[in-house]
Amino acid sequence: MLRVRGQEYHSMGMSSLKLLKYVLFFFNLLFWICGCCILGFGIYLLIHNNFGVLFHNLPSLTLGNVFVIVGSIIMVVAFLGCMGSIKENKCLLMSFFILLLIILLAEVTLAILLFVYEQKLNEYVAKGLTDSIHRYHSDNSTKAAWDSIQSFLRCCGINGTSDWTSGPPASCPSDPNVEGCYAKARLWFHSNFLYIGIITICVCVIEVLGMSFALTLNCQIDKTSQSIGL
Repeated sequence: MLRVRGQEYHSMGMSSLKLLKYVLFFFNLLFWICGCCILGFGIYLLIHNNFGVLFHNLPSLTLGNVFVIVGSIIMVVAFLGCMGSIKENKCLLMSFFILLLIILLAEVTLAILLFVYEQKLNEYVAKGLTDSIHRYHSDNSTKAAWDSIQSFLRCCGINGTSDWTSGPPASCPSDPNVEGCYAKARLWFHSNFLYIGIITICVCVIEVLGMSFALTLNCQIDKTSQSIGL
């Protein structure tokens, strides 16, 4: 009787293990494909130099570099999740769980720091933009960044056309009352705050689900191993 129950428990455990394994695998496969797309877009931006450097003190802080780093991290984490689930490897699953936990904590920490130091960040950004606007004619990367932003946001300078002492560049709209890019960027952010918030929450939920699946699969592997011992 005990043997029959053990076999039934083993069969149910194997079915649950297979289901969890493939759910986590396809979940991470989609995650990995998204990472590939982000990485490819970042490489495209780096090759075509559509967005250059706005902050001279942070030359690596370009949109292309950010996309490349984010895409690479997503691909590595998703690869660990895929391999850990399909191979039923507890070490890879725990590595996947720990990396997701680190990323989630980093996101929460960054959000808190941005909220606490919002005023200082605004001052730093304003100062950085003022420094970069003086490099427009001497640095091609800075020129590319300003031209892209002014064309995209339909703005001119930091606070208006008066920021360009030698006259506004061709990327500025012809309207003499055009808004500055700093105010326009803040307005764009606030008008899209709801969508940005929804995307952020969705990303956090996906990360928590991934962590939950990894822990559940890890526990299920242990239970299945114990049932085999019966």
